[in-house]
Amino acid sequence: MITKIEEFEYQKVAEVWEASVRATHTFLSEADIAFFKPKILDEYLYAVDLLAYRDASEEIIGFIGIHEGKIEMLFAHPKHFKQGIGRILTQYVIQNHCVNEVDVNEQNPKALEFYKHMGFKVISRSDTDGLGKPFPLLHMRL
Repeated sequence: MITKIEEFEYQKVAEVWEASVRATHTFLSEADIAFFKPKILDEYLYAVDLLAYRDASEEIIGFIGIHEGKIEMLFAHPKHFKQGIGRILTQYVIQNHCVNEVDVNEQNPKALEFYKHMGFKVISRSDTDGLGKPFPLLHMRL
């Protein structure tokens, strides 16, 4: 079930984010995760429209954040990897929110392959992320 995420649920969203990042973003150090975690909770979640994928008990097990036609974040809890949550959320925002862009960490090849499979193509590359950190981004568009 896909639903809107409310502010009171942001702590749970941050927990899903951290678990997912630890499982997928192996290029990040503990210091990097410690740097980004408060930004997620205090800034980034407020800057996007958030949608949750919930299990039968209405627990958030995955989420997507979008802004102005772009996927800004997509994460699922590692216990629920390979269950189609990312695909379902991505298809939902493409169909219902006119999303057609995403940036992917170049150092996250599984995410790159996922978005290619969803129909996105690399249109450009940046040597750093949006904060100037040395995490190259691939800019993709449908």
